[in-house]
Amino acid sequence: MSDRLTLAALLAHPAGGGLHPVAGADPATEWRDLVVGAGETDLPDDGTGLLALLTSAPPATPWQQDALVRRVRDRGYRALAAPGAEGFGPGTRALAERLGLALLAVDEPMALARAAWELVEGRDALTLGYVRRVAQSIEYHADNLADLLRHLSASVGHGVALIDGEGVLLQAGGELPSAVHAAIDFGPWLDTVAVADGSAASVRVDSPSRAGLRLAVFGTGLSTFQLSALGIAAEVAMPAVAARILIDEVADVNDAAVASGLLRDFLERSDDRDAELEQRMLERGWRTTGYHLGFRMIGRSRVDTLQLLRFVTRELTALPLDSHVATSGRGVTGWLSFAAPPAPSRVEEAVRALRMLHASARRSFTVATGIGTLETGPAGLVATIEGAADAARLAADRSATGYFLRIDALGLEQLLLSWTGSDTFVPAAESLLAPLLARGPELVETLTAYLDHESGIAATADALGLHRNTVSTRIARAQELLGLDLADPETRLAVHLACRAVRR
Repeated sequence: MSDRLTLAALLAHPAGGGLHPVAGADPATEWRDLVVGAGETDLPDDGTGLLALLTSAPPATPWQQDALVRRVRDRGYRALAAPGAEGFGPGTRALAERLGLALLAVDEPMALARAAWELVEGRDALTLGYVRRVAQSIEYHADNLADLLRHLSASVGHGVALIDGEGVLLQAGGELPSAVHAAIDFGPWLDTVAVADGSAASVRVDSPSRAGLRLAVFGTGLSTFQLSALGIAAEVAMPAVAARILIDEVADVNDAAVASGLLRDFLERSDDRDAELEQRMLERGWRTTGYHLGFRMIGRSRVDTLQLLRFVTRELTALPLDSHVATSGRGVTGWLSFAAPPAPSRVEEAVRALRMLHASARRSFTVATGIGTLETGPAGLVATIEGAADAARLAADRSATGYFLRIDALGLEQLLLSWTGSDTFVPAAESLLAPLLARGPELVETLTAYLDHESGIAATADALGLHRNTVSTRIARAQELLGLDLADPETRLAVHLACRAVRR
């Protein structure tokens, strides 16, 4: 024999005949080979280091079961598998464990015999079996990538996952252990790993739109040859996975564009009732009746809005909230809906959930988030979304609040923010700050951050990533160029609003 047979590998084989342990069966148990007989007398006399497989059921009476166990073990066999072995009584099971004989039950003895042959001698047959199952699975129509992974997992009989260097993106048929993911080498085309928590064979996904992806087939108890065969099966499945990723991304882009346009139309026609528009929103599952809490998440720097939409949608789906979200400008806009007036505690819970969503998003995206007020009806939905947009613009400059602001907490500042966007204020603000604007953006940016952080040099330096002396020098230069005293509260407010206006 070129390799030893292990119980773990047999249990992991997708066509193992329904093998399952009954007594004294350690998954790490190894045998030289498997021998088959209709009954005990058909087995070879010398069973040293072998697994005995009977195709007929064992006797039903306890004393006959005990005698069978003793005779099989006396001939050197280390394990006995038979259909109906679950019928061994507790006394027989205890006897088998005391003698060191593993008892195994199997539904289809000949399927188990073939699985053992594939694992020991028929390695090509094992590989072809996996490849055939993969080919059969990709023949079926899949609704999306997740559905395709489910088909693949069900066909090969092992877990399947799409992963990148950060973690698992999608998986089916189980959960890829973190230790296995950590052991995977993302460099080579094909990689196999085996650690205490499990093993996996993975292949690089040749996707034109997303780099660093791998398709992994994983499980426990897989032998070296099973991993090798699964690696080839993963290579066969990979083109279908890459194609499905591209198809889903095109569909996502189209759907995001439709949703974004629908939201824009709704916000622009807020004063006019449009039955067709409302019907389109209902078809998307967007609720405009009831009570709403809007939110807006924008990029503080360049951000992939489609990736941000996917992230936010996935996170919101896991929450027990009626939520809707769409791309909008350089971020995403969404709202939570309530059929009945929510209690204040329920609103606070929703805000906390959105704050946690914002914190999670910041691990991968440079964003700021604003929350609107609780409003009712279609007009109220427009109002809460607009309030969330104003809060998000303010939040983008508020490192002290974690770039998260709730419009309810702004009060007078919200009214002043609306004023700074008027046609009369903006030209006046540009005129006031012209001496600074003529020298580039640094002075205005520093002055804005300085005023946002209540004239704190240290806080401003931390927010901008500058040395305190640099901030002090710039603020002094700005006051000199403007010819104004920022110690005066009214002057400071006017300059602050002007800075906001020119940076909108």
